[in-house]
Amino acid sequence: MVLENESDELDSEMLDDLADDAREIEELEGQQQQRINDMKERKAWLEDHPISSHFEVEKNFAENNRISLTDAKKMLQNNLKKYEVEDKDIPKLIKDLKKHRRTLKGEKKEHLTKSIDNLIDAYSDHLDKSIDSIYWVSKYKPVLKDMTCNENDIIKLSYVHEEDIRRSMIDDLCKYWEAKLDRNETPYNSNYSKLSKTMKSSKRSFKNTLKKYMANTGKKELIKHHILKSVCQEPGISSRQIHERLPKNLFNVTTPSVISKMAIGSNITSVGGAFYKLDDDIKKDIYAYTAAFIDSDGYITMDKKFNPRVGLVATGDRGKAFMIEMHKSLGCGRLHLDQKSPQDTRPVNRLNFYSGNDVTELLTKCRPFLKMKGKNADILLELIRMKKSHKKEEWYSDRREELFKLMKFENHKDHVGYDFTEYDINIDTVEKLYGNCKMGEMDRIEGIIKKTLVEE
Repeated sequence: MVLENESDELDSEMLDDLADDAREIEELEGQQQQRINDMKERKAWLEDHPISSHFEVEKNFAENNRISLTDAKKMLQNNLKKYEVEDKDIPKLIKDLKKHRRTLKGEKKEHLTKSIDNLIDAYSDHLDKSIDSIYWVSKYKPVLKDMTCNENDIIKLSYVHEEDIRRSMIDDLCKYWEAKLDRNETPYNSNYSKLSKTMKSSKRSFKNTLKKYMANTGKKELIKHHILKSVCQEPGISSRQIHERLPKNLFNVTTPSVISKMAIGSNITSVGGAFYKLDDDIKKDIYAYTAAFIDSDGYITMDKKFNPRVGLVATGDRGKAFMIEMHKSLGCGRLHLDQKSPQDTRPVNRLNFYSGNDVTELLTKCRPFLKMKGKNADILLELIRMKKSHKKEEWYSDRREELFKLMKFENHKDHVGYDFTEYDINIDTVEKLYGNCKMGEMDRIEGIIKKTLVEE
């Protein structure tokens, strides 16, 4: 009987765990679906937006989605890259592979053929996604592909920001497509020939407009692209080194001094003549990266007056550049640079977060990724919520003191010989204070208030 009871208990626990896992999966699927829906809505909004300059689209996009202009710029930023393998673009690589295939026989030839086909499919998918990412021309993708636009042309299109140029190019695309549709229904005669000429003329006009635009502004954009690529690949690189690594056609039209000004104008951080920029891959997961930094070289605490404090710390010139870049990417916090270190060695640089709103936004987004200081984040999030809306509750003062003790314990529990009695902390019972968490109580109170307001 005892064994049967134990087995029933184990089965019940397993069922509970499975139910929890199912709920968690359902929540994650819901969140994923919501993100997909948001992306579809934004894409539909961009496609329906009248042809305008990039700056005008950014402003309207920020207003429509109720976000800051900085966030809108990040979301609409498009840095298309040309895929190369050992300085060969994909079409050249495919051509070389096909030449090599002529020297093979049997299974090796079949395997290489499959590999070439897979590479062609992947490259075609890359071109499709590249066109889709250029919001002002994405809905004309079938026409662009029919015009045999290559990867270089697509990358150049992503640099076109002026309204009049965009309108001119879309006009050419429409003329080309209309002529093609008419030609498909026309027998081979003089009218067929006229429509073919219209198609060629529109295609020529489209490519000439793009060519002239890139001739006037394109080199500047290409130089900026090379600067950004060099800085991301080699943080701390100088303007002279960047200049030396430019292709010959770009090297001849610029100087290290010009490159320095262009880098600063492109929001690249300069410290002592060296340039730094967070890689795009880091920016995609900026809060995961920030959480890892807080776990290793940051802190989450509160002062004696129960004010929240979160900070990142780094030393030296590289650390200074890193703090500046993190400040730009997160869009909040206060920089404290070139501070004297206690050991009087390299200067200390900090990015601190003081306001309740900044701390709440940062910790809420970093919390899923925190490994070592997750409890510290929970303490501060509870404290800030209490201070914001529940100061008049009878439990507020006592719980505030408890959170202070918990924070001290979490920050110093691994310090050998730390005097916890200074703060009236009993290390044997302090962890029990987590059981007094008021998050559920605040949910209940705020739910009642919300219900009352709705009824009124």
